[in-house]
Amino acid sequence: MGDRPERIADVEGVDLAGKRALVTGSTSGIGRETALALGRLGADVMIHGRDESAGEAVVDELAAMGREATFQRADYASVDDVRALAAAVREWTDDLDVLCNNAGGLFREGKLTDLGVEYTFHVNHLSPYLLTAELLPTLADDARIVTTSSGAHRGVDIEFESIRSVDSYSGFRAYQRSKLANVLFSNELARRLDRTDRSITSNSFHPGAIPGSGFARFLPGPLPRLFAALGRLPMATTVAEGAATAVYLAASPQVEAVSGQYFTDCEPETPSAAARDTTTQRRLWEESATLLGIDEPLADVEA
Repeated sequence: MGDRPERIADVEGVDLAGKRALVTGSTSGIGRETALALGRLGADVMIHGRDESAGEAVVDELAAMGREATFQRADYASVDDVRALAAAVREWTDDLDVLCNNAGGLFREGKLTDLGVEYTFHVNHLSPYLLTAELLPTLADDARIVTTSSGAHRGVDIEFESIRSVDSYSGFRAYQRSKLANVLFSNELARRLDRTDRSITSNSFHPGAIPGSGFARFLPGPLPRLFAALGRLPMATTVAEGAATAVYLAASPQVEAVSGQYFTDCEPETPSAAARDTTTQRRLWEESATLLGIDEPLADVEA
């Protein structure tokens, strides 16, 4: 089929047999498409989400391909759930080859999680940060970490004081800051991994504006109607197209040694100046550990 992510990404000939992948937020949308594409390439896949019936449906599709698949429920606003997800991965495999940090969302209501952290920032950044930290010892030495960001990261700064506040809350602004955090995190992770004796890569990407993904219902004002209209236009990104760059970064031999980059449409692209600021990358890394009450991951390799 021409609209499959692996064909769009030109990786149909890649053999991932024997590889194991975790795709978070994979019960629907680009996460589901990514998981199924990796399965068609031969990988065994762990599915994650909050909807058990939707998760089991994806597992059934993967099993029909002859893949080993399993579902783990975890609420990304819960530190305990994320730790349980990491524990489930460790039980499932000693060598995780692909970690797709895809789960996240845009939320209209301003609220704090149990950590006293703004909900969007917690779900979209702190949870993938924690999951990655928990899984570092479980990752294969040539593993690939792929983090879903967004072009919405442009035009904002991280505003560290906003992390513990919902004053003057804007759902879209909070989303923008969290997507900036995704790029900052991915780049800082890449730099720290580069100082280890392992060949793990870390890259982030923009999936595109995807009508039908469920994202549009959270947008303010007339934007949901605009997204609905875009869905009828040929230039709108499909869910499969949105997943293609994730599949490319997870599977393509062309990016085997590429790390610390931001991609759009399977091509490297320069992220915003704020995303490239190494001082902010380092500060976000350190403050994220403090917010979670954990030791700083890869602290021993930071110069």
